[in-house]
Amino acid sequence: MIAILVIIVISIITFFGNLNSPTELSNSEFDDKLRSGEIINIEVSPLAGETNLGIREVTGDLRNGGEFVTFFANDDELNDVRTFAINNNIPFNVVPGPTTNIMNIIFPILLVVGVVIMIIAMMRGGANANRQAFDFGKSKAIQSKGEKTTFDDVAGADEEKEELKEIIDFLKNPKKYLNLGARIPKGVLLVGPPGTGKTLIARAVAGEAKVPFFFVSGSDFLEMFVGVGASRVRDMFKQAKTNSPCILFIDEIDAVGRQRGTGLGGGHDEREQTLNQLLVEMDGFGHNSGVIVMAATNRVDILDPALLRPGRFDRQIYVGRPDIKGRAEILKVHSNNKKINPAITFKEIARRTPGFTGADLENLMNEAALLAARENKLQIELSHIDEAVDRVMMGPAKKSRVFTKKEKEIIAYHEAGHAVIGIKLEDANIVHKVTIIPRGQAGGYNLMLPKEEQAFLQTKKNLTEMIVGLLGGRVAEQLVFNEISTGAHNDLERSTSIARKMITEYGMSENLGPITYEKDSEKVFLGRDYGKSNNFSEAIATEIDKEVRGIIHDCYDQAKKIIGANMDLLKNIAHYLLEVETLTKEDIEEIVETGHLERWDTILEDESKDIVEEEPKEENKEE
Repeated sequence: MIAILVIIVISIITFFGNLNSPTELSNSEFDDKLRSGEIINIEVSPLAGETNLGIREVTGDLRNGGEFVTFFANDDELNDVRTFAINNNIPFNVVPGPTTNIMNIIFPILLVVGVVIMIIAMMRGGANANRQAFDFGKSKAIQSKGEKTTFDDVAGADEEKEELKEIIDFLKNPKKYLNLGARIPKGVLLVGPPGTGKTLIARAVAGEAKVPFFFVSGSDFLEMFVGVGASRVRDMFKQAKTNSPCILFIDEIDAVGRQRGTGLGGGHDEREQTLNQLLVEMDGFGHNSGVIVMAATNRVDILDPALLRPGRFDRQIYVGRPDIKGRAEILKVHSNNKKINPAITFKEIARRTPGFTGADLENLMNEAALLAARENKLQIELSHIDEAVDRVMMGPAKKSRVFTKKEKEIIAYHEAGHAVIGIKLEDANIVHKVTIIPRGQAGGYNLMLPKEEQAFLQTKKNLTEMIVGLLGGRVAEQLVFNEISTGAHNDLERSTSIARKMITEYGMSENLGPITYEKDSEKVFLGRDYGKSNNFSEAIATEIDKEVRGIIHDCYDQAKKIIGANMDLLKNIAHYLLEVETLTKEDIEEIVETGHLERWDTILEDESKDIVEEEPKEENKEE
């Protein structure tokens, strides 16, 4: 094919070159055309390569636009041509040496070199294409040998590490288990919210056992062409068996392990074939081949049941959000390379960050370090960590946002209303911070933390008081200004959601009984969760709406009573919020006990004295 292409190119060049070549004339034809006036100019030069024979090459232009060439060996005849041309005013030019166009030499060389380069490039491209075609079905798993991550780098997951110790022991000493006829789990599925450290734990297992670690994402198996994913699964397990004992980790396995036969518009052939191959491989290799598959997901509810049966993923380990003790340990790990004020205790930071995952806490300490660096500090202070908590939860402060005086007062009383409910309700959360500095989409911010963290259970009383606290801001606006604003939009949304779950999911209604009418609709799986009708009648739906409305109204009335009985406290907190914008837990406790905030009253008094002293001086200057 390449040779034919080269021949065609040369033929085209030769053809067009011949079209432009001059017409060769005999001496008699040349003489006739010269005397008939068809030749308009003449140029004489020695013939290249034949100069020793005295042959002259005569070229020129014809009147019809063409070119000619002829040759003379006799100088006498050439002299007659010169005499005739001069007498008839025909330009006659004698060139002393042969005329050679350098392009006539360079162009063929460049053409040959170009063709050779093109042939070599095509041969290399073909080899690469063939190699890529064979590599297309190869596994994309990344092998990591000598993994340095250990359990010392994993904090706040003591139970999870305990569950995995026997797997580490098996990888180190498999004979102990084989002699007893024990079968180590083939697969371990790490389940939990994003950012809780599932991938970190898998790396730590490989690091503790000192075995190779293969990492691959579930999306790496899926391609446009059917069969590629299955081929990659086969190649992945082949590599793993070659390097056994080892850990094979599949991150986000729900990308390839979703339930088969679901999904709007039919299934996905490539994904289902890949899943089938994964199921076969996990159930196909020997019981004690030394390959342990670990996978991570935060959507275990959508995984195919065949993937979760014993013999494949025998063990599920839930990696949840850390408690206060776990958060303190995680903060200690992420603070190893940071300079922190020794007076700061990690337990205090952990108390301020309920619900934070390991990734959130790492981000928190990084934000605190950045804030300290901006202020050119030599170490991280508590103020930097406090600001970092606010930034992670609500976003950066927007101090440049302009509020009218009326808006600022409404926001101050709104946040004070939340604080009063938190202070006066017996089992309510403790108010740790109140601010009217806007963050994100919120005009203010109220940090309320529980006295004791409840990891699993919440009572009806807890939920009801939570709703009362959420409605406190709306109630304060109504009682003080006798009008309501849009500031309570998020509070109303959250309180309504809690009340509806109390009725439809938790069975906390006396009239409807302990029945679940709805399930959590936050995690919808297309093709499975859509298209299902509610399992209750319209009469029950009406009753649900009445019950939800009743809870909200009762909580609203309770919030009214509490704030109405503590208007002085509400006004005091709102007053100091308008003056200093941010109140800490200690500030609020002082306001509750004394009705004043001594350190801020002193500052405000000094400022007012300065203003009074400056005014007479200005009047004297004017006089």
